[in-house]
Amino acid sequence: MIEDEIHSMGLSVGDQLPAFTLTDQDGKRRSTDELNGRCLVLFFYPKDDTPGCTMQACSFRDSNNALEQLGAVVWGVSGDDTVSHRRFAARHNLPFPLLSDSGNTLRRRFGVPKAMGLLPGRVTYICDGDGIVRHIFSNLLDGPAHVREASRILKDLNHCPV
Repeated sequence: MIEDEIHSMGLSVGDQLPAFTLTDQDGKRRSTDELNGRCLVLFFYPKDDTPGCTMQACSFRDSNNALEQLGAVVWGVSGDDTVSHRRFAARHNLPFPLLSDSGNTLRRRFGVPKAMGLLPGRVTYICDGDGIVRHIFSNLLDGPAHVREASRILKDLNHCPV
């Protein structure tokens, strides 16, 4: 799916990040209210423990410290439940929250497309410290590219207090 189609269906670059609260793998409620001016890298992925999603999550894990030094927090989102997220995070030592989007409500709200009409898409949103969407990246097959894009955009932003 091309980038323009993504934007016409949901959030676009320049939009305000909608407020939301979801539960993470440890049962903690995570809310956009807790960002306190920090940038957010919010990555939607199809499913815990699938090869592409594992590669993507581990790429974010391996770059988590660098992303934090750029003033960002990383949150992953899928429709899996908190038990599945807890196993996935423990198995791969993921240091960031995995949010359970039961029923894919947030995914629909953001307009994350389905790949080939079937699979939940893989889209990353990079938001600045003011909660403005600064970049949207969609690539189903190259999970690590999401980390490279997030790093590139965060380096260009100066709205991310550390």
